[in-house]
Amino acid sequence: MARQERSAGFLIFHRSGSDVRFLLLNYGRHWDFAKGHVDRGESDLEAAVRELHEETGIRDIKLIADFHQEIVYFFRSAKHGLIRKTVVFFLAEVSRTEVILSEEHVGYDFLTYEAALKRATFAAGKELLRAAHARLMREESPTPTS
Repeated sequence: MARQERSAGFLIFHRSGSDVRFLLLNYGRHWDFAKGHVDRGESDLEAAVRELHEETGIRDIKLIADFHQEIVYFFRSAKHGLIRKTVVFFLAEVSRTEVILSEEHVGYDFLTYEAALKRATFAAGKELLRAAHARLMREESPTPTS
């Protein structure tokens, strides 16, 4: 039986006019989003907010309340064997692009949707970007009038 782990994180984006850019973090061997383990007693959102601050220094966010995506994957740990990991992602906008990286990361970039899709290392990350982009495009689509 696989050991269960749960993490939470954010897809962060910044708007400048009609330009939308997504934050990707360079973990040294891959590019991904800010995320980390949910501590005992924390909600998924509390963990995501804490991890975002720890990994990027970002505190001031505007949560997109109707975006909530989960990914599940398996990996093998030398210490614990097979792990089934569930990661819950939220979507939030930031007004500034200053980032203070934790020691976990070697770099970061705010990228256009197309560039972020190319840079994201994992297929699940690309799917998250597609879902976030689709959600943001719905927001910008004009509502038909009768």
